[in-house]
Parts: sequence; C-alpha cells; structure tokens
Amino acid sequence: MTTLIDNNKPRKKVAEGVEQSRARATSPSTPQSLYAKRTKLYPKLAHGIFRNIKWIALLVLLGIYYITPWIRWDRGPDQPSQAVLVDFENARFYFFFIEIWPQEVYYITGLLILAALGLFLATSLFGRVWCGYACPQTIWTDLFIYIERFFEGDRNARMKLDKAPWTAKKIYKKTAKHLVWILIAAATGGAWILYFHDAPTIARDFFTGHAPITSYVFLGIMTFTTYWLAGHMREQVCTYMCPWPRIQAAMIDEEALNVTYRYDRGEPRGAHKKGTSWDGRGDCIDCRQCVAVCPVGIDIRDGLQLECIGCSLCIDACDEIMVKIDRPKGLIAFDTDANVQRRMTGERARFNLIRPRTIIYAVLFTAVGSLMLYSLLTRSTLDMNVLRDRQPNYVQLSDGSVRNGYTVKVLNKATEPRALSLTVDTLPSPIITLAGQRSDALITLKVPADETMDFKIYIAESNIRGLDQKTDFAISLKDLTTGEMTSSRAIFISGGPK
Repeated sequence: MTTLIDNNKPRKKVAEGVEQSRARATSPSTPQSLYAKRTKLYPKLAHGIFRNIKWIALLVLLGIYYITPWIRWDRGPDQPSQAVLVDFENARFYFFFIEIWPQEVYYITGLLILAALGLFLATSLFGRVWCGYACPQTIWTDLFIYIERFFEGDRNARMKLDKAPWTAKKIYKKTAKHLVWILIAAATGGAWILYFHDAPTIARDFFTGHAPITSYVFLGIMTFTTYWLAGHMREQVCTYMCPWPRIQAAMIDEEALNVTYRYDRGEPRGAHKKGTSWDGRGDCIDCRQCVAVCPVGIDIRDGLQLECIGCSLCIDACDEIMVKIDRPKGLIAFDTDANVQRRMTGERARFNLIRPRTIIYAVLFTAVGSLMLYSLLTRSTLDMNVLRDRQPNYVQLSDGSVRNGYTVKVLNKATEPRALSLTVDTLPSPIITLAGQRSDALITLKVPADETMDFKIYIAESNIRGLDQKTDFAISLKDLTTGEMTSSRAIFISGGPK
C-alpha cells in the first residue's frame, strides 16, 4: 500500500508566510515598517557527533590563533625570531621559513585567490561548512554562548532568568558573564597585535605603557568588536552583515550536500503516542528540538534558508529524538535535494561529488597552488632595480665621452651579507664609476644581509659613433660566492643622432 505524502508542505509553508507578510505590508490599516526588532535566541546545548566536531574545531582554531605569535623560529643574527610576523616597520612578512618582501605582494594575492577557490569548492561540495565550523564569527559566538550557558544555565534556565526580576543572584550571573566576555575579547585583541610585533617584547611594553599607541588603539577596536559581535549581534552578523549567504546560491546546486530535512521521510508530521502505528505518517513528531538548538533560530524543516550556517546541530538534536522514539537516525542529515527527489520516485540515493563546477574549482585551485609553489621554490634571493638620472639626461666629458648616471637599488633577501660583481653588456667600452672606484668592466658592491641598498653609479662610453641616440643594455649582478645572478634593463643616451 502506497501512502501519498504532500512533499511540498515545507515549501507551501514558506509561500504562505510570504503571502501573509505581503498582505500585512500592503494593508491600509497597518503602517509599513522596514525595521524588524530582533528576537533574542536561546540556543539549547546539543549532544552528538557534530557538536563534538564543533568543540574540536573551536579548540584547535582558537589554539592556533592565540599560540601562533609565541612560536619562535631562528633566522640567524639580527633577524626576528617570531615564526609568524607582519613587520610593517621593515616592510616584511615572515611565515616560518618564508620571508615575503613588498615586491612579492603577489604571494598575498595568490593566497587570497586560493582561499576564495577553496571556499567555492567546499561550498559546492558540502554547503556552508565553513560558516558552521571555521568562520571566526561562529567560533567566538560558540565560545561566548558556552560562557553564557556556564553562568546562566541552558536554554530554559536562561529564558527564565531573563524574565525574572533583578536580584543579587541575577546581577551576579549577568555581571560575571559580561566580565568573562570582555576578558576573552581583550585576549582576542591582545593576540591580534602580537602578530605585528615581537610577542614577548610588545607584551612587556604593553603593560608598562611603552607600546606604540597603535597597539592600544587596535586592542580597543578588537576588544569592542569581538564583545559586541559575538556577545550581542551573533546571528545578525551572519544574516545581515555577511555577504556569503547571498553569494553561496551561485556555488551550490541540487547535488551539493547540505543540512537537509528529509521531508520524503518526515511528512506528514505530528505528535505521536508510544505504541501507536507509524503507518500513514512521517517520522517527524514535531518536537521542535531542531529549532531549539539552532544558533540562528530557523526551522530546518522549511527547507534550505539564507540564515542557515550549516552547523549540523539540528542533526544531533533530531538523532537524539529518533533514538528515544525507536526510529532510524538521519531524519535530518547531510543530503542533497536531488537525493530527496530520487527517493520520492523510488530511485536509489547517490552522491555526485565530481561535477563540472567541482572539477573547475579543483582544477583552478590546483593550478594556482602549483604556480605559487613553483614560484616560491624557484624565487631568487637577489633582486635589483635600475633608475636612470634624468637631470641631466647625459653629460659630455672633456675627453669626448658621454656619461649617464644611474641609481641601482639592490635587494639582498638572503640572511648573509653579499659581495656582488656589477657588469654591463652591449655597450662597446663602458667605464663604470662608483664612490671613487673605477673599472673598465667590473665593479664590486657589498650589501648587508636582508637589506636593500642604493648605489649611485656612472657609466661613461667613449665609443659613441656606433651607438644610437638611445641604446638598450643590461646591468647584471653576480654573487661572487654562490654564483646567483640577476639583471635589469636600462637605457644609455649618447646624445648623437638616431
């Protein structure tokens, strides 16, 4: 016997709600308002595998954030020993053995592209898994809710406390909660400034009043934003401030895994008494535990919604109820819209992770990552830029030769000082002068470790008859110890006819 189920019930409810909202908005007796007052949420503590995964993610990610600035990395004498450091004063970014100079900002661009492609790929495969498990707003909100639950109790206790009159006990609980929130927020801001200064030094200077004023400013900004966003705004950040819920629609399709209410199994829903038959009805008993644990306050049974962050706590809550009523787990689970439709038509469910969009994202991610890795492995530790003097363009010397002036900027990215030979090609008989040194073809430059130095050189050419008015040539540098080379093109102006 086949039971007919209204599989469009969740969608009908959404449509009815929209129509009712439109009717209220257009009613002449109801003034139209664009402001919706926030309804405070009291998420209930869930128990299960996904809640445990979120605890692990919280501990690991917060641990990485707070501990990383204290990790040391030996880079040699006179070099910063902090493993991860954004050194604005010396224009460097250090990440363990990698040192990024301002000229290599394209690595930062590459990392941002990789992050975007990785987010696109993860979303097309598993929905908003980033939002539910790794987003900073989710992590800190989870931590703040844990603190709130520690002092005020779980959902029902917090609701009862908020409705109760102010007593000494209530004042104590509220005050203690906010104090711990502020301490966590301050620790968050404090950890942030450690990434821009040597951690032990700035920590000491901060508490003795000798830290830069910017450290105190950014600590205040980070403390306030963490306290306000994680403690008070919470789900409103995800719903109204974050653009990703609106972008994700382009990343997913009917084959993307999302937290899904399997209405093909759950409908028609309703209360169920122990011992009665399950024939002709769905497994959902309308207990609303999935709503009670939701940190954004939605009903997952209404289908995929913009507010859903994919945290999966509703799965844990529903599975717990299914065990109690002796029904199979998985009424709410990671599933696809396509699988729901397949089961409704008698087909077997299947998961298509390899799809055109996932292939495109994976290929692009691999290509960008490989290009960055190759560039990193083959990057030179020696670089130079040449700027020709324009005032004057050239000088006619008493012996008839023509001299041009150049500023050679040498970047020594190595951790040892270098002796570099400077040579010039293409010009017939160049004479190079540097700080009183003179050579027909070779001059030596000495550059300290991890430094940029400017050298003023003059190149004179006596054989100008065979030169054009503008002659392109190369200035080259060679490390006398390692043999590493770099070069830069320049123009020599002879002053003669073209």
